[in-house]
Amino acid sequence: MKILVIGGSYFYGRVFVMLAAGKYEVTVVNRGTYSMAEFGVKQVTGDRRKASTWGACEEDYDVAVDFCAYEKGDIAAVLENLPAGIKQYIFISTVDVYERGAGGLKDECTPFEKRVFAGEAGAYIAGKAALEQELAEECSKRGIHYTVLRPAVLYGPFNYAPRESVYIRMIVQNHILPRITGASGKFQMVYVKDGAEAIVKCLLNEKTYGEAYNLCQDRILTYDLFLDGLKEAADAELQEITFSVENAMAQGIPLPFPLTEAETELYSNEKSKRELGMEYTDFNEGIAKAYRAFKGVYQ
Repeated sequence: MKILVIGGSYFYGRVFVMLAAGKYEVTVVNRGTYSMAEFGVKQVTGDRRKASTWGACEEDYDVAVDFCAYEKGDIAAVLENLPAGIKQYIFISTVDVYERGAGGLKDECTPFEKRVFAGEAGAYIAGKAALEQELAEECSKRGIHYTVLRPAVLYGPFNYAPRESVYIRMIVQNHILPRITGASGKFQMVYVKDGAEAIVKCLLNEKTYGEAYNLCQDRILTYDLFLDGLKEAADAELQEITFSVENAMAQGIPLPFPLTEAETELYSNEKSKRELGMEYTDFNEGIAKAYRAFKGVYQ
């Protein structure tokens, strides 16, 4: 099987390439910030929004996996400029596309958010929602099958976002575990290797054509449960220091998850378990793996 990976050198995409490289013929198209040569894949360096980038992708591919489409037009530009053929296009979206405040566990039939919120987060959500519609339209008129994956908060080795890694650094270097008081929000996460395995399960899988899947662990977390998992993973005596939300912000401690009940949005993973056979890594097991990976970086 020939797979065209768009993005794929940072976090989620990197883990997928590591998983797929030994099984399939993989070509990675990205800006070339990090070399992928060690994984035995072909790397094409360039900007996805420039037509000239796609000239080097002349082979026909079975599947394209797109990790870095963020703005309306990103998918159309690929399909318009790619000289090769594709049978299936897998787009990595996000659970954030769903309407805010819908209540309950949101499944894949929940309406999309139509409001456009301010800032980078608002632009990200609006872009992903628009791209899901663009994917369906562009693939349908070209006879290409498509699949959408909507992960919740990803965590694990290679995560460059200031989430678990910042807390692990505090544990490893300072033997401190912050405790955040006044944070009542709930959230769901997904271990990055689970997300990569979900992609593998979708490759040329006819059951996934035209479908979307939420990816998230079974366990619903709070800040306390998140920090409890890190405490259990740590192999050192820790000093626990209590911070209010305001003090944590003032000290530069990241608060990347919902802080209040009003901000809480929760999702159903039943479709992914039923149709893809997903078995999600328990959070405590996953965060222990992430801790061991980052410990070597921060020691």
